[in-house]
Amino acid sequence: MSHTPVIAIIDDDEDVRSATENLVLSLNLKAITFASAEDFLALADLDAVACVITDVQMREMSGIDLQAYLQAEKRSLPMIFMTAFDDPKIRQIAEMAGAIGFLAKPCDGTTMISLIERAITAG
Repeated sequence: MSHTPVIAIIDDDEDVRSATENLVLSLNLKAITFASAEDFLALADLDAVACVITDVQMREMSGIDLQAYLQAEKRSLPMIFMTAFDDPKIRQIAEMAGAIGFLAKPCDGTTMISLIERAITAG
């Protein structure tokens, strides 16, 4: 019996969460959404998550901080970053730490789908 991959979506913008969730659901995948990295860490079953799609800039813990935290905890979750402020230094940090993708908002749906598929097959 195969299971449906779970994609965690973390963004403090409700509209972005909703749009990304709809895209994930259209792929017949399961989506769980969180308004912050802290909520994700507190509420998600990390063992069930196949991929994390996260905003870079959030109020408290950033997406980059989340990536570093997960790595320090020996959690190797494929991560896709989204940002409204595409900073080459931040992009480099994310990619050097193993990010599957780093997208500028608004994100291209086709590119996001390709990255999600890559993340699922990598995990």
